[in-house]
Amino acid sequence: MSVIELTLIILIGSYFAGLLGSLTGLGGGFIIIPLLTLLLHVDIHYAIGASLVSVIATSSGSAAAYVKEGITNMRLGMFLEIATTAGALAGAILAIYTPTHYIAILFGLILILSAIMSLRKKTRQITQHKSYLAQKLKLNSSYPTTDGMLEYGVSNVTGGFFMMLFAGVISGLIGIGSGALKVVAMDNIMRIPFKVSTTTSNFMIGVTAAASAVVYLQRGYIDPALSMPVVIGVLLGAITGSKILVQSTSSKWIRVIFSVIISVLAVQMIYKGVMGKI
Repeated sequence: MSVIELTLIILIGSYFAGLLGSLTGLGGGFIIIPLLTLLLHVDIHYAIGASLVSVIATSSGSAAAYVKEGITNMRLGMFLEIATTAGALAGAILAIYTPTHYIAILFGLILILSAIMSLRKKTRQITQHKSYLAQKLKLNSSYPTTDGMLEYGVSNVTGGFFMMLFAGVISGLIGIGSGALKVVAMDNIMRIPFKVSTTTSNFMIGVTAAASAVVYLQRGYIDPALSMPVVIGVLLGAITGSKILVQSTSSKWIRVIFSVIISVLAVQMIYKGVMGKI
């Protein structure tokens, strides 16, 4: 395979990774890492390094559109970034000393967890409960819908904060931006609307990934030749995804597509990890 062919494959794959990552708030790492490790046989540490760069690109490409539309809860995102950044630094350091097949198995398990949580999502009313801590930190907000601005309250701030700390560790360890855990924390623990969860996750994952990327850069695991087509593809995909999500009135189809894709990838990653092929 020539360099041009390899670059084109990475570029096209990265575009769809950025598109899906933007729509779900999970970042492009869920597709980038399996693409590089399973299909192109890249060392998983270099794949994680490229993935972290792609997550930063996804966040940069889509977050601006969501903020402009007034969907993202910026105050909540900046508060939770305190936890995710601290966790990301710890996870990145831990990843350097963790065997690659263990990382692959953990990655697959996180994918399965993400798929299950996405499929179990049920329609519910937006909570209007305003917790004391959320009021003191001014985390409650509103977002635009077809029926006008809809106000919502933020619940269980403490539980969400500690879940974000764990999400940060996972982000640094397996290089996915941990968007799945961020969405779970905001959607199920803090009880904010799903669309707000995904857009706020997009706003946050860039900062989380940047904290982890510093460690990988110092270790020499970020290859410019590998990262360049990843960044370009993911950025274009993220911009496309942000336009689709802003105009979409339902997120059900997004969850179904997301669950099917990552379930297949999860099985492959776990199998390769158990067999020691990564």
